[in-house]
Amino acid sequence: MNSSPTIELPVPGKPVVKPHSRESLEILDNAEEWGAFSKANAENPCLWESSVVIEGMHCAACSITVEDALRRVPGVVSARVSAASQRAQVQWSDQTAKPSDWMQAVQDVGYRAVPANDLFILERRRQETRQALWRWLVAGFCMMQVMMYAYPAYIAQEGDLTSEMEQLLRWASWVLSLPVVLFSCGPFFRNAWRDLRLGQVSMDLPVALGIVITFVVSTVGTFEPQGIFGREVYFDSMTMFVFFLLTGRWLELRLRDRTAGALEALMNRLPDHVERQRTDGSYEWVAARRVLVGDLLRVAPGQTFAADGVLEGGQTLVDEALLTGESKPVKRMQGEDLIAGSHNLSATVLLRVKRVGRDTRFAQIVALMESASASKPQLALLADRLAKPFLIFVLLAAGLSCMWWWPTNPEHALMVAVAVLVVTCPCALSLATPTALLAAAGNLARAGVLVSNLAAFESLSRVDTLVFDKTGTLTKDAMAITAIRVREGTTAQDALACAAALAAYSLHPVSRALLLAAQQDPTVSADATRWQCVATEEFAGKGLEGRVNGDVMRLGSASFCEVSDMQGGREVFLSDKAGWMATFSLQEDLRFQAAQAVYALQQMGITVHMLSGDNLASVNAVAAKAGITSSRGNCAPDDKLQFMRELQSQGKQVAMVGDGLNDGPVLAGAHVSFAFGNAVPLAQARSDFVVLGSDLLAVPDAFVLARKTMRIVRQNLGWALFYNAACVPLAVLGYLPAWLAGLGMASSSLWVVLNALRLALPSSRRSNLTGMES
Repeated sequence: MNSSPTIELPVPGKPVVKPHSRESLEILDNAEEWGAFSKANAENPCLWESSVVIEGMHCAACSITVEDALRRVPGVVSARVSAASQRAQVQWSDQTAKPSDWMQAVQDVGYRAVPANDLFILERRRQETRQALWRWLVAGFCMMQVMMYAYPAYIAQEGDLTSEMEQLLRWASWVLSLPVVLFSCGPFFRNAWRDLRLGQVSMDLPVALGIVITFVVSTVGTFEPQGIFGREVYFDSMTMFVFFLLTGRWLELRLRDRTAGALEALMNRLPDHVERQRTDGSYEWVAARRVLVGDLLRVAPGQTFAADGVLEGGQTLVDEALLTGESKPVKRMQGEDLIAGSHNLSATVLLRVKRVGRDTRFAQIVALMESASASKPQLALLADRLAKPFLIFVLLAAGLSCMWWWPTNPEHALMVAVAVLVVTCPCALSLATPTALLAAAGNLARAGVLVSNLAAFESLSRVDTLVFDKTGTLTKDAMAITAIRVREGTTAQDALACAAALAAYSLHPVSRALLLAAQQDPTVSADATRWQCVATEEFAGKGLEGRVNGDVMRLGSASFCEVSDMQGGREVFLSDKAGWMATFSLQEDLRFQAAQAVYALQQMGITVHMLSGDNLASVNAVAAKAGITSSRGNCAPDDKLQFMRELQSQGKQVAMVGDGLNDGPVLAGAHVSFAFGNAVPLAQARSDFVVLGSDLLAVPDAFVLARKTMRIVRQNLGWALFYNAACVPLAVLGYLPAWLAGLGMASSSLWVVLNALRLALPSSRRSNLTGMES
C-alpha cells in the first residue's frame, strides 16, 4: 500500500510541507539530519550508509525493483533491499547525491523510503494493519453472502428455480461483489496499475488480472447470458479467492511485524526528551538528540537512559536485558557505567553523559541489527533474482493456456488463465529463506547474541571445527595481580604505576587488571599524575611500547620485553632500556559454564581447539579445565591465522571464537566468527556473531539454531518448489478452479512463514542443548 501519509521528522521550527512532495524529502538533505539515520564511512568520510524502511513492498520482485531504482541514481554506490524485513541499506556519496535524490527514485517506482529512525513508522504499520483487517472483513462478509445466494444453484434440481429467481440471485451476487472489487481489492489494482504504468512487474499484477477477468466474465454472464462467455458466473469463486488471499496477506503482515517491528521497537527505545541540569542547578526538558558529552541528566524510575554515562548520584536497579543478554536486573552504584537503552527500575538517579549518538553501545547494536536485516544470503539472492523472470513466465503461461483453450470454450479458457495467474505465486519461494533467517536472528538477539551477517547461518550449520581464543574468551575478562617482583632499586608501587600508565592505552584484560590494581593501591593512585605516558603503540599479541616520563618502556610477553620467562606461569613483564624491570603474576579463572559449552560442542561432533599468545603452561592448564585436548601457546596473531588456514586446507569448516582485540585477522579468515562484545567496541567487530554478555553457552546455542534454521529453509524451499511443480500443470489442464488456486496461493505463503516462525519460539537453552536440533 502506498496511500499512507508522509510523516516528517519532528524538527522544531521547520515549515509543514505537502505530503509526498520533493520539498518533504529535501528536509533530509540538511547534513545535520544525516546522523539520525546514516553513518559516515570510516575510511572515506564522503561515503554515507543510510538505513531506511521501504513501505509498500509485498514480494521479492518489489525488492528487486527498488534495488534497481536506487542503483540507477548517480552517487549511489550500493543498495541492499530485503522484502522480508522491508529494510534497505543504501551507500551513497555526498559529493554527487543527497538523500532526496535516491528517496525520490524509490517514490518514482511506486514505493516510499522512510528514515529508519522515523518515530511514526510504528503508527503507520498499525494503520496499514487496520486497513488490511477492514478489507479482509468486508471480503469475508460479502463472500458469505455470495455463497448463500450461489448455494441454491448448486443443489437445485431441474424446475426448482425459475429463470427470474436465478437471475435475481445472480444480480444480488454481482451487487455484493462490488464492495470486494472496489474496496477490498483496492491495493491490488493500484499496485498493478503502477506496474503497468512503469513497465515493471510484481505479484499484484497477475493477481489483479485474475480478479478483473473473473469479475468481467461473471458480469457478462449475468447481464448477457447469451453472450460469448455463456451464462456461468464465478462471483463465489472470486470473492472466496480474494478472501483467502487477504487472509494470507493479513497474517503475513502481522507475522512480519513481529520480526521487522522488533527492530523499530529497539530503535525507538530511547526517549524523545530528557531532563538536563541547567547551570543554576535547576532542570529543563530538552530533546534527547541535543544532549552533549558532560551533561548531567536526571532519570526517574521507568525511564530509559538516553546516553552512555556514569551514575553520579544515587543507586538503582537497571534492566539491561536487550543490550547485554542479562535477564535479571543488575544493581548499579555511584561511579558505575550505565548504557543507553537500558531501563531505570527503582530510583531517581543522575547520569553524567560520556557518549552520545553513534558513539554509544546502543547505537552500535542498532547498526549491527540494521545491517543484518538488509543482508541477503546466497539462497535468498537467488530466489529474489528468479522472482521477476518467474512472474513473466506466469503471465506468458496464462496467455498460452488461454489461447489453447479459447477455440473450444472461451469462458473456460479465461478461467484457466485465471487459475494459472493465481496459483503460480513466487511469494513462498522468495519468503522461504529470509523469513527463517530473520526469525532465527531475532531469537538469538533476545538471548544476547547479535547476528551481523545472516549468511553466516548457512556457514555455521556446516562447521565441524571450532577454535577458541583463551584470554578474555574462555577465561574471564577480570584478572587479579597476585604478586609483583621487581629488580633491585625499584619499588613495587613504582613498577605498578609505570605499567598502569602504559596499560591505560589498551583494552586487553591484562591491561585492565593492572589499571584496577593501580587504582586500588592508595599509594599508587595518590601519585598517579607523576607518571606520564606518550607515544604509545600496541603490538597485537605481544604488548605495549611507549615513553613513560621520557623513557622508552615495554609491557607484555617475555619475548617482547626481551627477558627470560622467569617462572613459566601467567605473567606479564615490564622492561626499560636497562632491561627487565618487573614481573606481574596474574591469576585468571575459567568463564562460568565454559566446560559445559565445550562439552556441548563436542557432543555435536565439533572438534574444539584452543590458541593463545600466553605461555604453554598457562594454556595447557586452562585447556585441561575446559576439557579441550588440542591447545597451542605462544601464538602471535599470524600463528593463529596460519593454524586456521592449515585446518581449512584439510577441508575443515572452521569457526573462531575470540574477544576481538588481537584476533582480527583470524576472525576475518574463519568461515564463521564469534566475538564477545564486552571486550571491544561493537563497531570494530569483524565477526558474524557478537555475544553481548559473557555466557559461552551462547556459542553451542547458535550452532543448534543454525542447523535447525537451515533444515527449515530446506523444508520451505522444497515445499515452494513442490507446490508450483504440482499446481501449475493442474491449472493449465483446467482441473484447478480459481477459488482453490487462491486458497493454495495463500496457504503456500502462510505455511512458509509459520514454519519459519518456529525458529522464533523460545526454547530450553540450558537443560538440553542438543534436544532443540530435533
